[in-house]
Amino acid sequence: MASELCKTISVARLEKHKNLFLNYRNLHHFPLELLKDEGLQYLERLYMKRNSLTTLVQYLHSNNIVVVPEAIGSLVKLQCLDLSDNALEIVCPEIGRLRALRHLRLANNQLQFLPPEVGDLKELQTLDISTNRLLTLPERLHLCLSLQYLTVDRNRLWCVPRHLCQLPSLNELSMAGNRLAFLPLDLGRSRELQYVYVDNNIHLKGLPSYLYNKVIGCSGCGAPIQVSEVKLLSFSSGQLTVFLPAEVKAIGTEHDHVLPLQELAMRSLYHTYHSFLKDLNFLSPISLPRSLLELLHCPLGHCHRCSEPMFTIVYPKLFPLRETPMAGLHQGRTTVSFVAYCCSTQCLQTFDLLS
Repeated sequence: MASELCKTISVARLEKHKNLFLNYRNLHHFPLELLKDEGLQYLERLYMKRNSLTTLVQYLHSNNIVVVPEAIGSLVKLQCLDLSDNALEIVCPEIGRLRALRHLRLANNQLQFLPPEVGDLKELQTLDISTNRLLTLPERLHLCLSLQYLTVDRNRLWCVPRHLCQLPSLNELSMAGNRLAFLPLDLGRSRELQYVYVDNNIHLKGLPSYLYNKVIGCSGCGAPIQVSEVKLLSFSSGQLTVFLPAEVKAIGTEHDHVLPLQELAMRSLYHTYHSFLKDLNFLSPISLPRSLLELLHCPLGHCHRCSEPMFTIVYPKLFPLRETPMAGLHQGRTTVSFVAYCCSTQCLQTFDLLS
């Protein structure tokens, strides 16, 4: 098998192949032959499905672990990398050097995290990391400005970074079969995002109202859960209870006519320094902790009525899906509600989901 593999790689190198298929070869290690000499810099698509890879980091010399820093990054023209159906536990940071990569498929592995360097893949259009063991996604993922299709089904996600809502090209997001109890307030605000699938997140009960009129999959959501089981803010309307993202500090009602001082200060700072916020190293005349600067750069969300940024408090309003024209599409298979997150009592009172 080893000699056959070397022959396949050698032919690809000599003939300057753009596509290389190494599927179903029972490989336990990423083949070093791919990274030796020259010739494979022309490679654009590498398929290694259904092997037994456990890591992309190379182990050389007995008793000495050596990471080849430019191992993956040397394939500078690689556009498609398929490592699905292996036993990967680690994706090395050098994955971020594949600057031409457009399609990355890591489904059906044993990954518990992704390196933040994934955010360096500016040309990435498709990312499939379904059926792994991921607990969360790297916040730098929002720097993948070309990303159009993100599939994270059947993992262990309990939250989604709000920065994900900043992806300008994202068209389809699938997060079915996870452990989500809430979604980012701004999810669906982008006009590009048209398809969102969150089926079988049994504790998920609220969908941001931005998702109304999008294609949504939410079957199997909304199972009963005791509020004491999760340490999140929640609010109720009738028999419905919806959980809020952990960053939300307070919930406003139609009787709260005065905003908290901290919220007023953050909104004032945002409008004053908005043009400078693209650079987080910008130091305002008022000294602020980096965490607050990051919050100014990426607010909790924007009012679903007037688009005012919100930082600590939201004014939510529930619209049960069963009471909307979309009810027939789901035929009673879900008990979720749309939630409008507003910035004030005025917006709360005037927001209408169907208008």
